[in-house]
Amino acid sequence: MTDKLKLFESIGCCGINCSLCPRFHTIGNSACPGCGGLRFKDKHPSCGFLTCCAIKNGFEVCSFCNDYPCKRFDAEKSGYDSFVTHINVFSNLDFIKQNGISQFIDQQKIRTEILTDFITNYDDGRSKSFFCLSCALLPLENLNDIQRIANDFNDSSNLKDKNKRLKEILLETADGLKIDLKLRNKK
Repeated sequence: MTDKLKLFESIGCCGINCSLCPRFHTIGNSACPGCGGLRFKDKHPSCGFLTCCAIKNGFEVCSFCNDYPCKRFDAEKSGYDSFVTHINVFSNLDFIKQNGISQFIDQQKIRTEILTDFITNYDDGRSKSFFCLSCALLPLENLNDIQRIANDFNDSSNLKDKNKRLKEILLETADGLKIDLKLRNKK
């Protein structure tokens, strides 16, 4: 299947922001186009969320469905989904249901711009996943503040030092908010 399945391919039917995923920012064959993007179904043929939500019912996201949240969300409800950014699916989908997808997209664009800045200016070749997770889980206000702080030391340090300092700030902020920036849930 080579056609786009959704208007907003960077927002998963399940509520994740695909543009905050490392595979979305990968160059080459393993790059993911986002939920419903060109060739997504070829890469993820078994995505039940996409099949039910977009293909069968023509919705952008699951929260537009009268059956939301259905049994497909059982892993998220129980906390057993190992994809850490799934922690946000309910808050994301509820936000979309209450405020509309356009307002959600606007907020997520800011997150994506911050992530792009972190990857472009601070990634040592081993930090993309950590930056993606940080931008997905930390509150937007904190990310804006962190980006401003990081920009202050952007020109004065080598990449290794900038990377270390940014990671320290992200971890310190996450710890203060009791947000775990591990790459996998422990359940």
